[in-house]
Amino acid sequence: MTTDDPDPGVESPAVKRLLLGGPLTSAKQEQQLLPKRRALPIFASDALSSVAYAPQELLMILMLGGLSFLAFSPWVALAVVLLLTVVVLSYRQLITAYPSGGGDYEVARTNLGQLPGVVVASALLVDYILTVAVSIAAGVDNIISALPALDPWRVELAVGFVVVLVTVNLRGVREASHAFAVPTYVFIGSVALMIVTGLARWALGDAPVASSAHYAVQAESLTQAAVVLLVLRAFASGCSALTGVEAVANGVPAFRPPKERNARATLAIMGTIAIVLFAGLTTLALVAGVHYAENPCHLVGFDCTQPQPSLMAQVAAATFGLGSVPFYVIQAATACVLLLAANTAFNGFPLLGSVLARDGYAPKSLDTRGDRLVYSNGMIILGIAAIAVLVVFQATLTTLIQLYIIGVFVSFSIGQIGMVRHWQRELRLLPKTAAAERRAATTGLIINGVGAMSTALVLAIVTVTKFTHGAWLVFLAIPVLTALMIGVHHYYRNVQIETAMDDTVHFGAHGDVALVLVGNLHKPAAKAIDYALAAEHDTTLAVHIAIARRETAQLEADWEEHAVPVPLVILESPYRHYAAPLAGFIRDYREKHGSSVVTIYLPQYIVGHWWEVFLHNGRAKRLAQHLMLVHGVAITLVPWLLDSSKLIDRRRARPLPGDDRAGNHQASYGLVAHIDPQPPAATRRSLEG
Repeated sequence: MTTDDPDPGVESPAVKRLLLGGPLTSAKQEQQLLPKRRALPIFASDALSSVAYAPQELLMILMLGGLSFLAFSPWVALAVVLLLTVVVLSYRQLITAYPSGGGDYEVARTNLGQLPGVVVASALLVDYILTVAVSIAAGVDNIISALPALDPWRVELAVGFVVVLVTVNLRGVREASHAFAVPTYVFIGSVALMIVTGLARWALGDAPVASSAHYAVQAESLTQAAVVLLVLRAFASGCSALTGVEAVANGVPAFRPPKERNARATLAIMGTIAIVLFAGLTTLALVAGVHYAENPCHLVGFDCTQPQPSLMAQVAAATFGLGSVPFYVIQAATACVLLLAANTAFNGFPLLGSVLARDGYAPKSLDTRGDRLVYSNGMIILGIAAIAVLVVFQATLTTLIQLYIIGVFVSFSIGQIGMVRHWQRELRLLPKTAAAERRAATTGLIINGVGAMSTALVLAIVTVTKFTHGAWLVFLAIPVLTALMIGVHHYYRNVQIETAMDDTVHFGAHGDVALVLVGNLHKPAAKAIDYALAAEHDTTLAVHIAIARRETAQLEADWEEHAVPVPLVILESPYRHYAAPLAGFIRDYREKHGSSVVTIYLPQYIVGHWWEVFLHNGRAKRLAQHLMLVHGVAITLVPWLLDSSKLIDRRRARPLPGDDRAGNHQASYGLVAHIDPQPPAATRRSLEG
């Protein structure tokens, strides 16, 4: 059997194969790595899609003070662009220094210690969950802008899109990149075309006019301090355009070699596109006179019983005309890329989870690859968490956006401080003669120093302006998650200490006794007895727990009739317990015969139909769980395959569509291990007398 063949001992259910595809061998992992053109839609969809709602949130907050406050918007947008440039340059330095995929978590843990590293990891995990929730909510918002009749189904649509994204990502990174590439590039091209067209019309004296341009706004009366806070809050909301920048640094292992260079190039391309689209869309929205209010009823003359069109929808309608083909193309592309922006989290969350699991801060199951060579457990956990957030907040974008960027700026700030510490250490260690290396380290120190100060300042602004609007929930979630991860780490450390080899460990236990648990004499029990005899233990005993006198008497009569070549021991159980009498017997046996290794054989039915499980008492598994707590006891489950169990070993009737073209031929299944449901020959002879 070649390494490209599917494992003949494992058969995936037909529904699973249809939805996710057949399992991939570990040898195909290299084929799942991404070139830059496919990595861009996978890792940059979050950052690129932010331009669809970041300008909207920026203008919406400013309009709380009235239309005159829109004069601040160019300067606020410029500040966001400058910050985005600094962060992109900073993460290019991070990729160079730490290309293993740990991102800010690895930087903080290496340079600042355990607690800052775990805080960063907690913030990133929370941010990934909110990335899915916000992106899906924004995508649904744009769909409803084009099709208002779908508004009552907002939550259901959001949950359905999460399920679709989980399913697509479970098929593997390479297939996900195929599925997401076209919508991402269509979005980039269509929005760029809209910006160029709109600005060209403005330059020629035919500026686009938004449908909301003639609406006045009910402004709130503000003090001088409130004006400053409002501008800062608008800046904080506009900084949502920075979300997703860290995903490339966390996903370096998914790139094709040379990984570091490809990741840095992808990050530069992503940053350039995001800056151009954000600046262009903000400018065009101001030119077209888009008025978007936090409360639609504050727009004088607007029917606030109807959904408020998104900024993107208003700009597209003003530029190309409402109901035109380009309008629907932009709306469809925007909705798709907003929905697919969640895909960035479906790559970052599982990768970070696997790193945390390897370091002992998360369950080991997060470091296990599924059939399609992705960390499927992390994807499923992310999907469930995002659905919970969407349901709780009713997929309302304005509410979710208040929670969003706290986590990402916590990780930005601590990560950049860690990079400053890294470059300081490098400069101390580099010899004076290494001029080129010292220049590179000095450049990195300057870039990350500016990044640390900028992101820390934004974190303070975001905290002050968003805390009472719901961000306190994030500040509650991060410490709770941090405490949980530190607790998991302590648990794994204690287990490692407890199970480590030392000089007290010795081999060569004395005494060997087998106990075969028998309820009544039938073929499964006879098979267990024969297996125990074949193992040639020093002593083999059959043990019956006496619950009902009639069953015990019948067993003794059958035992004598069939001349079973093993002594039968009857243990009374007046309280109808099974494990306690057997544990007491083992204790008494050891007191009498010395410390012995005890092997307990338990017959167990193997069934093929799900409903058959409820028709058998499952006593063997329950007994095994209890007896595993008894020191010096090994449990052996002896399977008896009922006729229905053949369904478990059903072979594939035919390949899936496309398997032959893809070269995924079915392997021979002649090597499937099959336990003969009939008892061994020696047992048959004993049963026949």
